[in-house]
Amino acid sequence: MVDVELGLFTVAVFQDVAWARKGLNALKQIGLPAESLTIIAKDSPEAAALIEQMLGSAGVRVEIGSLGSVLARGSLVESLQGSGRDLAKLGLTGAMRRVGFQSHDSRIFETLTGRGGVLVAIRSESRAADALAILHSYGGGNAAIGAWSGRV
Repeated sequence: MVDVELGLFTVAVFQDVAWARKGLNALKQIGLPAESLTIIAKDSPEAAALIEQMLGSAGVRVEIGSLGSVLARGSLVESLQGSGRDLAKLGLTGAMRRVGFQSHDSRIFETLTGRGGVLVAIRSESRAADALAILHSYGGGNAAIGAWSGRV
């Protein structure tokens, strides 16, 4: 049995930093605070600048199974790590179950991020539908909401 984090995450992967910046700006315009956002991207100067600009501090290098070293910042990262550094062992595909995503969604998130996409997650159960609409509107691929509280 996988321990499930009760916080609800809405997740999508943008094709690149430019699209992610547009989506993140739209999320902030509807009032979602930077503390509710997570960004995970392949290590690059553009990704580092995006994380710093949108979240107010530098990303950290995190080892993720099949992706290798990525830059990341946000509460989704802590939830995925678990007690045993699960991201390094399981990759996104295995670790995303911890926050209520099915393995097929997780594989898509991992594949798109591995191809240079930027994973954006929002932790806000009360604004999940709003966040999902924004992610879809701004090109967030495979945008989905994790398991609702009490469903798992």
